[in-house]
Amino acid sequence: MIYWFDLFGTFVFAISGALAAWDKKMYHDIFGVSFTAFVTAIGGGTMRDLILGLRPVWVGDKNYILAIACGVGFALLFRARLLRYRRSLFLFDTIGIGFYTVIGLQKALLNGVHPWAGVILGMISAIFGGVIRDMMVNEIPLIFSRQIYATACLAGAALYIGLRQLGVDENWNMILAIALVIAIRLTSLKRGWSLPYLKK
Repeated sequence: MIYWFDLFGTFVFAISGALAAWDKKMYHDIFGVSFTAFVTAIGGGTMRDLILGLRPVWVGDKNYILAIACGVGFALLFRARLLRYRRSLFLFDTIGIGFYTVIGLQKALLNGVHPWAGVILGMISAIFGGVIRDMMVNEIPLIFSRQIYATACLAGAALYIGLRQLGVDENWNMILAIALVIAIRLTSLKRGWSLPYLKK
């Protein structure tokens, strides 16, 4: 189940990257859109694996490349409809960070990382691809704004660790942690929640 969740997260982040590239009218050729989608989809996982001293998973598994290609194809096929609704990019990004937070945390724990460090690696897995995407399309990365973004990832990862300590079924633990990340992100946008502003 972890493997399929990881592939789904890759697919969703590829859609997010492709839509961002098209929306900004910076990359309207297939290579530019595909490259942005690729970097968005594998950026966080690659950073996590390098920190763990592992070979990035997409290097040895063609299914990740196929997932990205399917994401690009989906985004291009339905781009007009998706971009008509401005929250489409936000929604795909939100789903992506939910899945990648938990997948990154699980992989860290499987490699003997302390749970606290695993929470941070889960966050890195979730947000790093989006940071690269935003920089490529000349946007300020969301992590540097006052939006509830990385905080949602940390909350989901912390819930996963807590439920794991309580012996909750692994599959239910994954679903609940992912759902919490998505719920916090969506609710914070709807209600205008933000982190406290630090005055000079």
